Amino acid sequence: MITKKKINQKDKRGFILDIFVGKPRDHCSLVSFEKNSVRGNHFHKKSIQYSFILEGKLLMITSKVNKNGKYLGKKNRKIVKKNDLITHKPFLAHAFKAKTRSKMLAFADGLRGGKNYEKDTFRLKNKLI
Repeated sequence: MITKKKINQKDKRGFILDIFVGKPRDHCSLVSFEKNSVRGNHFHKKSIQYSFILEGKLLMITSKVNKNGKYLGKKNRKIVKKNDLITHKPFLAHAFKAKTRSKMLAFADGLRGGKNYEKDTFRLKNKLI
């Protein structure tokens, strides 16, 4: 699911844009992409990942998968841009390819950060990109 986030308040000092309201997250990372680089090609069995695009333009490909990472149905392709918030639910494989230099924040509910990074990250044998 992709949600276009809108500015909540703007004045001469700048703006405020709420990414999340009412629910804290367990983890957050800043992820950068050089043009044509690929990231992701994995899924989570328990965690929900949220990707918030700070700048740039990315091709995102997703597909539902089973517990072994086998695709269930078709692959979905979308271009995501600044201020898009993407929700990756469990068993939704996801990958990004940068069309331009890009940055995003990756948030998670569940195991995802630091030494727990790989505990709920399952790499796809048959990559999306």
